[in-house]
Amino acid sequence: MAVDYTVIVLYLAGMLAMGWWGMRRARSKSEFLVAGRRLGPAMYSGTMAAIVLGGASTIGGVGLGYQYGLSGAWMVFTIGLGLLALSVFFSARIARLKVYTVSEMLDLRYGGRAGVISGVVMWAYTLMLAVTSTIAYATIFDVLFDMNRTVAIILGGSIVVAYSTLGGMWSITLTDMVQFVVKTIGVLLLLLPIAVVKAGGFGAMRAKLPTSYFDPLGIGGETIFTYVLIYTFGMLIGQDIWQRVFTARSDTTARWGGTVAGTYCLVYALAGAVIGTAAKVLYPKLGSPDDAFATIVKDELPVGVRGLVLAAALAAVMSTSSGALIACATVANNDIWSRLRGKARSGDHDEVRGNRVFILVMGIGVIGTAIALNDVVEALTVAYNLLVGGLLVPILGGLLWKRGTVQGALAAVVVGGLAVIGLMAGYGILANEPVYYGLLSSLAAYVAVSLATKPTDAAVLANWRERLAGRAAPELASEPVPAHQ
Repeated sequence: MAVDYTVIVLYLAGMLAMGWWGMRRARSKSEFLVAGRRLGPAMYSGTMAAIVLGGASTIGGVGLGYQYGLSGAWMVFTIGLGLLALSVFFSARIARLKVYTVSEMLDLRYGGRAGVISGVVMWAYTLMLAVTSTIAYATIFDVLFDMNRTVAIILGGSIVVAYSTLGGMWSITLTDMVQFVVKTIGVLLLLLPIAVVKAGGFGAMRAKLPTSYFDPLGIGGETIFTYVLIYTFGMLIGQDIWQRVFTARSDTTARWGGTVAGTYCLVYALAGAVIGTAAKVLYPKLGSPDDAFATIVKDELPVGVRGLVLAAALAAVMSTSSGALIACATVANNDIWSRLRGKARSGDHDEVRGNRVFILVMGIGVIGTAIALNDVVEALTVAYNLLVGGLLVPILGGLLWKRGTVQGALAAVVVGGLAVIGLMAGYGILANEPVYYGLLSSLAAYVAVSLATKPTDAAVLANWRERLAGRAAPELASEPVPAHQ
């Protein structure tokens, strides 16, 4: 294992070096939070693919393939579909707004007063996403070093917090590009073909497994529909995803770079399912489907290659963790703390230190929460249900329906959020009904209240149209036009 250890140590050291290099470029709020909005197509595509394909997509995607066969690709496939939809239909308009958070977009569209409530919901979602990714370090480091769970979480989490705090989005972008390359080589070019060969090829896999393993809908129609609601729609509105859209240097970069990243996700989804299916042939009686990735890597790959593939898994976790962490800190600072404190916005350069402090504080909180929780699947489900049930309608409504009002948006967030919470209490946290009915309740409240209240002020809508067209001055990027009283 000495060669494998060396590969991993060099990879981790490289992440820290990227963070130090990124610190030299992050000299303003724009540079620190959105990489100066200067990413070109290649870097944008790589970093976008890296953030959406995390530990759940890699370890979890292989686990679903182990459990269901090729239809296990649907979870990651719906993530790719969401990224494609975002890139083709919305990314150009989002990038032109020149904001930093989803809540700032809501304030611009509706004339203020929507930010704190939506910010709290978005903060909870990004926090639990970061916690889930951080817990995954324990699984990977256990395979590598037989390391204590708490030590593994602290080690992996501290590296991510360090490079994210040092250089903000520039550090995260640079590390994500490395992680994208490592994942592509480790999972697609090495693990996928080796797993299929070790399982005897597709012919042997078909002969040894039930036919349901090769049914594209074998996982079940209701499950696929739920994945679409949670993951496809979640990709459209998550702060961690939007913050990457804000880094694009042009409309074309956002649209076509995101389309390339979404297509890559579709390929990655199928690869994970095939690897899991091969693992089912090789290890038919594993204790948990999520053990499939680590088992096939540890037992079937040669020295050196094994280290690179485990580095790929580590890269998948780190990219999602760092993206969720900076999103969580950005929302906490810009949408919650600054509004509750009521302090006037400071200069662009002065805000770098504040955002850096928030990343550090949120990072320590994420590590502590990850240590305290053994399993955050239910907590992450709550966060996704609140995100989709509470925020999907007012966000997409603001982009697509000019009659929507701030009262309708707030009603949608509150009614949808409370409906999701109440239904989870009744049906169970992991049930499908809460997100179904919560989304419908949010839509009904948004439409009814918007139609029953005074239309959004003409000055607010005029400013909104100017921003969507990309004609607003950059220095006004975070200043919504207040609604007339």
